[in-house]
Amino acid sequence: MTNAKKPASRKKPVAGPEGIFPRLWQRVSWLSVRWWAARILAGITALYAALIVVFAFVPPPINFYQIGEAWRLGGIEKDWVGWDEIAPEIALSVVAAEDANYCLHWGFDMAAIRVAIEEGEGRGASTLSQQMVKNTFLWHGRNWLRKAAEAALTPVVEVVWTKRRILHVYLNTVEFDEGIFGVQAAAQHYFGVDARDLSALQSARLAAVLPDPKGRDAAEPSSFVRSRTKSIMAGAETIAADGRADCFAPQD
Repeated sequence: MTNAKKPASRKKPVAGPEGIFPRLWQRVSWLSVRWWAARILAGITALYAALIVVFAFVPPPINFYQIGEAWRLGGIEKDWVGWDEIAPEIALSVVAAEDANYCLHWGFDMAAIRVAIEEGEGRGASTLSQQMVKNTFLWHGRNWLRKAAEAALTPVVEVVWTKRRILHVYLNTVEFDEGIFGVQAAAQHYFGVDARDLSALQSARLAAVLPDPKGRDAAEPSSFVRSRTKSIMAGAETIAADGRADCFAPQD
């Protein structure tokens, strides 16, 4: 009688930690992801905090949108000028055109937001503070991430910066024509003068091209731009008279 051979034993594969403790492994992996995400978020937060403090005193060198336009166009025109080198008329005109209650809000114009919601439109609710934050620290676009970042940064900038500083940076970074950034470059481009020498009419013309600088022309204005210019000049006189320009107007 012959003995039957036992089947050869097969070695079981050695399972990794994810095989032995699948739930524990998944939990460790998830904690690792959260740890790295928290570190990245903390790093981004610290970077923006540092930039906000630095740019409260130092001119921002360039922004994401300007980099993109410089690449697309082969170059841009921009020339930073100090607050004392900017005609008061252009500051009044831009505030009257874009954010008449600029001195009264903390970064968000809640009344304008309510009106925009009721009318079903987004335009008109964005303040100069929000636009400056977008131009200086973020990128252009309507995606939710950019909007969320803008909403988070705007109140911080309002706390750290003065209203005059916010407007000063805005006037030096906003686009007035394709590839033309800031009031100095715009004044030279359209009228052949420096920003300090802009007249009330020229200032209102520049403000009238916002927020569509690529579709409007301050030097050869359309009937719409002419009409808007008259409204802006009237609005500038109004906010100068009723105190809504006190936060940035020269102090006597």
